Amino acid sequence: EEPMMTGNGYCQRFHKWTKEEANNFWDKYYEIILKQVTAKKFARESIQKLRERGHKIFLVTARFSRPTFDIRKVTEEWLKENAIEYDYIIYDAKDKVKAVVNNNIDLLIDDAVTNCRNVSELGIKTYIMDAIQNRGYKVPNVIRLYSWIHADQELSKIE
Repeated sequence: EEPMMTGNGYCQRFHKWTKEEANNFWDKYYEIILKQVTAKKFARESIQKLRERGHKIFLVTARFSRPTFDIRKVTEEWLKENAIEYDYIIYDAKDKVKAVVNNNIDLLIDDAVTNCRNVSELGIKTYIMDAIQNRGYKVPNVIRLYSWIHADQELSKIE
């Protein structure tokens, strides 16, 4: 099973922090981290091609709210600065399977093994974007993507 890799649970487990210590960390650094993260190479171009071919782009993110800043504002400003187009954003998606089902999403690209496994088990076309936290995990019926160029190539096969 995949280790928990996000939020307080990760901080508490990895650093052996208390819940209060994890909360203090996120309150102090989360906004800075989100503003400084870099977009994956060619993500913008690949997503733009998908939209041009008539696909709706749903961003289903586990980014969670903090009392210290507006998660929606920070995320939407970052997307605008990086020229990443989208149709809808679903925030604080603790259960991405539920978000996928409730929004009739027919294809998922994610980097979390658990999300990919659970969504693919519903018969929804699923891809896992290669990342350090998911290497070594093989998920049946899920295609591993090594870049957004690779994603563009794979997705063009199913159209």
